[in-house]
Amino acid sequence: MTDKTLSPKALRRNDQYRWSALGFIAPGVLLVAVLLYLPLLWTTFLSLTEYNGLGDPEWIGLENYVEMFDDPGFIGSVLNTLLWVGGTLLVPVGIGLGVALLTWNLKGGTWLRLPFLIPYALSGIGVGVIWSFILSGDGALDQALAAFGIADTPRWLVDAPLNTVVMILATAWQGVGVNALLFTIGLQSIPREPLEAARMDGANGLRLFRSILWPMLRPLTAVVVGLSIVASLKTFDIVQGMTKGGPGRDSETLALTMYKETFVNSEYGLGSAIAVFLTVVTLIASILYLRQQLSSKHGV
Repeated sequence: MTDKTLSPKALRRNDQYRWSALGFIAPGVLLVAVLLYLPLLWTTFLSLTEYNGLGDPEWIGLENYVEMFDDPGFIGSVLNTLLWVGGTLLVPVGIGLGVALLTWNLKGGTWLRLPFLIPYALSGIGVGVIWSFILSGDGALDQALAAFGIADTPRWLVDAPLNTVVMILATAWQGVGVNALLFTIGLQSIPREPLEAARMDGANGLRLFRSILWPMLRPLTAVVVGLSIVASLKTFDIVQGMTKGGPGRDSETLALTMYKETFVNSEYGLGSAIAVFLTVVTLIASILYLRQQLSSKHGV
């Protein structure tokens, strides 16, 4: 029944429902606008200005973006961020899946997963401090290797791209547990009937994983991988805690470059341009990934 066929009383009641619904929705919409959209618009505006935090911003158009792409340090940050994306997908997600498979349906598996979960309670800065103590010159790792007669060790936090690789491994130490927990939840939600039927047909080990487990884990894997991509694009705290982007700018990520330009160099316009670029890259990566997943799901 359309609004034209309703009685005046019913129309008034529908209007009351609409206004009531708007009253419930309005606070949430206002909160999102204040905390998300207004800062985004302000950051976009600042990216088109020269501003040091004092006085009024001076409009300069796209000069910050031109300067950003002409900066070799910025290009290095982009490459390091891409390395973080690939490493985060291969190491924490891959090892988390392996831990989940090895402890799934295993007696005492919960207790075996517990040590992997404990580091997740630490902050990124805390993880950075711990691993800096281990990997710094004459740190715990070098001393342990020296005890076995290995004196010529790499400069773990100095040589690039080795410093980025070891920081990815430190992030994996923190993130394996939660990925293992998520994959375990996915495994436990798989119905027993197809598993039992596959085992009766002789499917075990790799064949069972490839034919039954992996296809049924795909929806959860899409979520885990998507979250990992977004988190790796915004990597900041562990790099700040371990190398501060050094030596020089060799291990900087986009988020750390944005922070330094804005709050260290007081180049708010340039820092805002990097923030806008990072936002656009994250948004595009998320959209492309979601479209790929939806296309695979519908067989397009």
